[in-house]
Amino acid sequence: MPGHFITFEGIEGVGKSTQLVQAAGHLRRRGLEVVMTREPGGTPLAETIRRLVLEPQQDTVDGVSELLLMFAARSLHLDNLIEPALARGAWVLCDRFTDATEAYQGAGRGIPLRHIRVLEEIAQRGRRPDLTLLLDAPVDLATARTAQRGEPSDRFESEQGEFFQRVRDGYLAILAREPERVVRIDATRTVEAVATDVADALDHFANDLARAHGPA
Repeated sequence: MPGHFITFEGIEGVGKSTQLVQAAGHLRRRGLEVVMTREPGGTPLAETIRRLVLEPQQDTVDGVSELLLMFAARSLHLDNLIEPALARGAWVLCDRFTDATEAYQGAGRGIPLRHIRVLEEIAQRGRRPDLTLLLDAPVDLATARTAQRGEPSDRFESEQGEFFQRVRDGYLAILAREPERVVRIDATRTVEAVATDVADALDHFANDLARAHGPA
């Protein structure tokens, strides 16, 4: 049976990476094969593109260039990691996917959605997440958490609050448009409380699969 593709989304500071690891453990306890990955990145060449996107560059990286690099990395990621894992029945948990492109390059940078959709069709060939967990928190709380890490900021983390508000609004617009796929998780609470909600959402998804098609 083919696997399932679960994505974790949200602005910087909402705890996606932490919750993805917690979710992987939860699913493995159910006896499932889990592959954890991230975007941009996930494969050696895609990770090289990630560095080009995130690290400060001598050249100015405009929104269109950023968009094209994201989809180049995504195509590599799908072909070399995501699709093979799904074909063998694994559950793939991915830190960001195309919703992030719509939120960051679309809502954040102002790239028209129609341009994103054209590249999505070319690079993804119909592959979309089965379930997306949107970890959501107000921008001021999320940026404060990012600052507390004490790590050097990448190109996105260096943006101002107005940018992240546009990105958050972009994510909430996706949630409103696709409530059957996207589940909002309140990320203002403790790691443990958020992990419980994430696990509940995954269990609900798995149970729906079992009712519709037999055990996941």
